[in-house]
Order: sequence, then C-alpha cells, then structure tokens
Amino acid sequence: MNVTSSITICILAGFLAGMALLTGCKQQSATSPSAAAKSPPEVGVVVVTKEPVTLTMELSGRISPQMVAEVRPQVGGIIQKRLFTEGKEVKAGESLYQIDPATYQAALASAKAALAKAEANGATLRLKTERYKQLVTISAVSRQEYDDAAAALKQAEADIETGKSLVETARINLAYTRIIAPITGRIGRSAVTPGALVTANQETPLAKIQQLDPVYVDVTQSSADLLRLKRNLAQGQLKHDASSQFKVRLLLEDGSPYPLEGQLEFSEVTVDQGTGSVTLRAQFPNPNQLLLPGMFVRGLVQEGVREQAILVSQRGISRDPAGNAVALVVGANDVVERRLVQTERTVGDTWLVTDGLQAGDRVIVEGLQRVRPGVAVKVVPFEAKAATPTNQPAAK
Repeated sequence: MNVTSSITICILAGFLAGMALLTGCKQQSATSPSAAAKSPPEVGVVVVTKEPVTLTMELSGRISPQMVAEVRPQVGGIIQKRLFTEGKEVKAGESLYQIDPATYQAALASAKAALAKAEANGATLRLKTERYKQLVTISAVSRQEYDDAAAALKQAEADIETGKSLVETARINLAYTRIIAPITGRIGRSAVTPGALVTANQETPLAKIQQLDPVYVDVTQSSADLLRLKRNLAQGQLKHDASSQFKVRLLLEDGSPYPLEGQLEFSEVTVDQGTGSVTLRAQFPNPNQLLLPGMFVRGLVQEGVREQAILVSQRGISRDPAGNAVALVVGANDVVERRLVQTERTVGDTWLVTDGLQAGDRVIVEGLQRVRPGVAVKVVPFEAKAATPTNQPAAK
C-alpha cells in the first residue's frame, strides 16, 4: 500500500468518526429536558373566605392613680415625730406627723378661761335684768336703767358665743398638730424630718399618698379614628358586642399582656387642639400593684365585630412603585391575574381587605418570584405554619 492510499484511508476514518459523534449529539439534544415542553411553575395559594373578626384599637397611654392626696400642715410649728414608714400602705385617719402642740394647748386653755369669764358675767347680768324687769313695773327703777341692763345682758351673751367659737378654733388648731392621712393608699417619701419647721398650707407637701388599687389608664385616640369608628357603626360595617364592648386589655412596656381586664369608664367630650386627639379613661384592678403611676402602656380597646371580613396573609399583598396594594390571583384556566386591592389595617399577620377581592378568589402567597400576570401556573394549597387568630389587635 502506497502513501496516498494510507492518507485516503485516514481521512475516511476521521470523517466517519465525526458523523457518528454528530449523530449522537443530535439524539441527545432531542431527548434532553430543555427540548421538552416546560411545565408551568408551581405556586401556593389561599382561598379567600369571609369570616367574623373582632377589631380592636391599640392606643398608647399612661397609668394614673385613682386618688392622690398631698399631705400639707394646716397649722405651723416644729415637727416632733414622723409616724409612718415611707413606701408603705397607710389608712385614712392614720397619724402621719406630730407637730409640737404646746402653744396650741396654751391657746385652748386661754380661750376656755375667756369663755368662763364671759359666762360668769352673763349670769350676773341675767339676774340683774330679771330683777329690773319686775321693779320697772312698780316704778322702783327707771325705764332707762332696765333698758341698760337688758342691753348689757345681750352684750354678755354675744361675748359668750364669741368665747365658744374661740374655744372651738383653739381645739381645732390643737387637733391639726396631729397630721393624719386623708385617704387610704401608698405613701411616698417624706419631705421633712423631725425638727423641721412647717407653716400652715405651705406650697411644698410633706408627703404624697396615692391609691393604686384600682388605677386609671388614660389612652388617647385621634379624632379622625373616632369619626371613622362612628361612621362604620352608623353604616352597619361594625357591630357592637354588648357583653364586651366596654372591656379593655393592656400591653405593658415590655410587650407582655397584663393579666386582668379593665373597664372603659368614659371618653372626653373635647378634642385637644394641640394633638387632635381625645382621651379615653379605663379603670383596671391592681391588687399586686404591678401598674405604677406614670407607666407607659398600650390599651387594646374593642371597636366592634365585622361579620363579613376578608383577611389575607401579608405574604400575599405587595406594593407597586406607586404605593398601591397589589395581589396576584389565580384566575380562570389557572392564569395569574394582577388585582389592585384596598387594605384597611393589619389583624395579626394578615391584612383586612375592604375592596378588590371576593370570597373564593385564590391569592398567591408562595412562589410569587416565579410568576407574573398572564402566566399559567400549577396551583397547590398553601399550608400555613400557624393559624391566624381573628381576635388579634388591629394596627393602623
């Protein structure tokens, strides 16, 4: 075999090998998944239903005591004793301070002596007037003498009444040297110590007593929310639950719930011009004195029950660049549709939808990143990890 024949045989073999490789690639390409028709993306949906839901308002507020009394002296003097323990409970009428009573005891004794003198003088003039009354009838004394005696008796009787009032005043001032608690409650720190000089009705209180069981919770609600609530009630969108419409619950500063329920007492009739809000006052039992005056809390006040509410998971509602709320819904033939919806508030981890969705709509909550409007999808039910309670506090 010559060289030319060898070259020809090598070229032929290479050509046959290339054709075999090209044929295998075509077969592999024909049977690969990319060549097959693509299956529709899978999405998780929730079916919209209408259900009753209790709506509540979460309002911020402060704790205030039910009663507050600032203890001040009603007479001046030197404090002899402090008769209470700071921070403890005191009862109404319990002695708190003792002012030196010596000068007031002397004043009472002097007033009693002046009264006794006036009473003795009055007795003498009364007898004299009675005698002159008999003598004037027989002209034994002149009419002028009888009139002078009667006038002197009236003056003596007036002096007696004055003396009685001075005795009573001195007795009251002596009693005021013992400063008592005007109300029952917890007393704070003392502003004075034994030996301090105090004056009557001074500006600085000696101590403060606060009644802490029960306590008041004053929360504020905007006037706009108040108008919206009244409008919803008038239109029948909300209904009051008569058994619990005046119940209020509390969340403490650390987010923990207060275990006892309170009662809504009243609402202010005037809107604060500076804040545009109305104050609501609720009363809460406080047997363990967990609630302290000035503490910040959040009150959960029930608005009413919406019987035909639509709640959609927050995962199924997004915002477009214009800020509109948008939901992707699986429509006819399992094709994705874009819906503009209106949301009123959050209830737990759901949105309360007021427009744009109807009962039976299938809202996509899982797989949103894989679909767009107009695309056919494969629908599977979405299994929530936890059920959404319908009585959670509603946020704006």
